[in-house]
Amino acid sequence: MYTIILAGGSGTRLFPLSRTTYPKQFIPLLGNESLFQKSVKRALLHSKPEEIYIVTNEEHKYLVEDQLNQIDTECNILLEPCGKNTLPAITYAVTQIRKTNQTAPILVLPSDQLVDDGENYKNAVHTAELLTKEHLLIAFGIIPTSPHTGYGYILPGTPQGNGYKIGKFVEKPDLPTAEKYLREGYLWNSGMYCFSADTFMNELHKYAPEIAEAFTHPVPEAYEKTPKISIDYGLMEKTKKSAVVSLKATWSDMGSFDALYAVQEKDSQGNVVKGEYLTPDGQNNLIISDRLVATIGLSDIAVIDTTDALLVCPKNQSQHVGEITSLLKNAGDERADLHTTVHRPWGQYTILLKGNTYLIKRLTIHPGSRLSLQYHYHRSEHWVVVSGTAEVTNDNNTFFVRTGESTFIPAGIKHRLSNPGLIPLEVIEVQNGEVLTESDIVRIDDDYQRDNEKY
Repeated sequence: MYTIILAGGSGTRLFPLSRTTYPKQFIPLLGNESLFQKSVKRALLHSKPEEIYIVTNEEHKYLVEDQLNQIDTECNILLEPCGKNTLPAITYAVTQIRKTNQTAPILVLPSDQLVDDGENYKNAVHTAELLTKEHLLIAFGIIPTSPHTGYGYILPGTPQGNGYKIGKFVEKPDLPTAEKYLREGYLWNSGMYCFSADTFMNELHKYAPEIAEAFTHPVPEAYEKTPKISIDYGLMEKTKKSAVVSLKATWSDMGSFDALYAVQEKDSQGNVVKGEYLTPDGQNNLIISDRLVATIGLSDIAVIDTTDALLVCPKNQSQHVGEITSLLKNAGDERADLHTTVHRPWGQYTILLKGNTYLIKRLTIHPGSRLSLQYHYHRSEHWVVVSGTAEVTNDNNTFFVRTGESTFIPAGIKHRLSNPGLIPLEVIEVQNGEVLTESDIVRIDDDYQRDNEKY
């Protein structure tokens, strides 16, 4: 079986933990592994690494590669030129899989879900795989545990093997409607699917021919031609060959802090704490912070504290957090997109202190990696090595800078920082100048083929 993992989400609903450049699927929200890494391991239950296709974008390419390296797995990575929702992303991957196997059974997994992959999950996938032989497109429906208003629902119809024909799809309901759906046997729409490659393409030609035609062209042109549409709207709600397999398992789309709270271990007062929390009376709170948080007279709230942003809200209102991200984007505030820690293909940097004419960063460069050969018009840089040994190019000179040593790079001088060692290289960078943004980078040579628009 082949697996498609959709990993192109922008991560607005868990701000300030997630940002555009570091969305929720890549954050280790539960333990030491990200939801993306958990999804890859779940895919490996049914697929070989070479049978796994990850659909993401240029911005997240190196995050995907880095997190795959952390779990010692190599998969196929497909880069979308732009996001067009799930149906074009799935079509892109299916067209690539069909180059190897025209009739392959394919499992589609979102990368940002928490799913119990025990026997119930394995049995449901096996059932779905058998149904693909009947030329059906199968959705996985989660048996609800509550009348949730944040999920879409599926009504099972007449039996179809060990599954059901789909009666109908419905959108996120209000609470009374959700309660009614539970009484009537509706399932949560998980966003997971299974089908054979040929059945998918045949139904796509019938019900979304503009998308099928678009992907007869090279990928950049295909994405220009294809509409932005989900697999449910574009195909599953139209086809006569849809079915649903029910799954009784712990499942969450991790779409809000309320959902994150629900799956975490609580203390005796019902609080979920990552960090240090003091309270004489707080109950059922979600606290995430690297510093001490203290509350008085507050219960059922979320306090999410990062270096550059603090969110406080009732837990049951946390599904509106995306509105904060929209406000920041509308104001042109880069905090909607960037953490103080920013991941790059060579490692990462963290902003430690910022003023009008100075910026202090901590750079971490992976062993064997290096920054681009570059220069800046508006700033100088002072590098201090705090761990490891750096190989520095400064104008026409190349030399080593060891722990405790430093070097100065004047504005306008080409330079490069490399890590030739076997351990991560840690460098404190002090920038001085009138323009301290990432846009003041002119690349001369780059191992990652980035142009000057891609920082």
